[in-house]
Amino acid sequence: MAEGPVSYHSGNQTRDNEKSTATNEQAAQMEQAYAQMRRKMRMEEMDKSIKHKIMVLSGKGGVGKSTVSAGLALTLARRGMSVGIMDIDITGPNIPKMLALEEAELHVEEGQIFPAIGPEGIKVISMAFLIEDPDKPVIWRGPIKLGAIQQFIGDVAWGKLDALIIDFPPGTSDEPLTVSQSLPGIDGVVIVTTPQEVALLDSRKSINFAKTVSLPVIGVVENMSGYTLTGSAPAGSSVTIDAPGGVTLELESDENGRWETVLDVFKSGGGEEAAKDLEVPFLGKIPFDPGVVRGGDDGVHRIIADPEGATARSFVDVVDKIMEVVEATERTPVNIR
Repeated sequence: MAEGPVSYHSGNQTRDNEKSTATNEQAAQMEQAYAQMRRKMRMEEMDKSIKHKIMVLSGKGGVGKSTVSAGLALTLARRGMSVGIMDIDITGPNIPKMLALEEAELHVEEGQIFPAIGPEGIKVISMAFLIEDPDKPVIWRGPIKLGAIQQFIGDVAWGKLDALIIDFPPGTSDEPLTVSQSLPGIDGVVIVTTPQEVALLDSRKSINFAKTVSLPVIGVVENMSGYTLTGSAPAGSSVTIDAPGGVTLELESDENGRWETVLDVFKSGGGEEAAKDLEVPFLGKIPFDPGVVRGGDDGVHRIIADPEGATARSFVDVVDKIMEVVEATERTPVNIR
């Protein structure tokens, strides 16, 4: 008889625990639904507050996509435009190092993340800011990456921007697909390639990916396209250069005694040919510049270190063509999921 009340009391406690668990789960579900709704509203607000949104893709790694992304952002910012970079590469984020922001700390207020501020006032968000140990790999499956990307889009306080450059990891899988489905009003995609045939094969895949998901292809940039040689000689004099491969170049110095030429280190013109074959604009060539490598390691982009050099000038030409395309193209409406 003594066990009856104890057993009965235990049953009530079990039911109370089950109710408590159910209540906690319901509260968590409501909070999650509220957070998703709030994020969706912020994504929609981004369409109004950010004028141009440009995705930068490459079919394969090692073509200098992050260098190009940073160069585009810096060139736009040097024109007095307000610019942001979203480094969407979850497993290998490089933008903070390139812009000397490795020690930056993000500020969070009222559920919103405020970007770090880089050179020329560029706003930057990157997974690198959230990793405590830079040597530790980020091993996430697709759904977790998707959630992180949506947070980058919906939970970051970008404010009003003239342009947002979105830097992706190589390939055409989760990351670009998630952004193309989540971010409204994307202007289009810039494809980065190098002159080698392998890179060109993969860049074609990126172009076809954009076409498949109905994103405009702004154009193709051929990076590491030739090595720029400069020198000085008496004004108006002839200069002979013995180039690699037994090639002899005949040049003439200008009125200031300066001369400049480009040597094809790898190949040249492959990006332009691929763009022509796939009927998309060719935006221009960025030269092979050892200073870009040093600048990437030191956190001083070549455009900052040598604003009048060949690399900076080539970015100006590329950005001119990009703005010409995006200003003339109607933005693609993307349904937020």
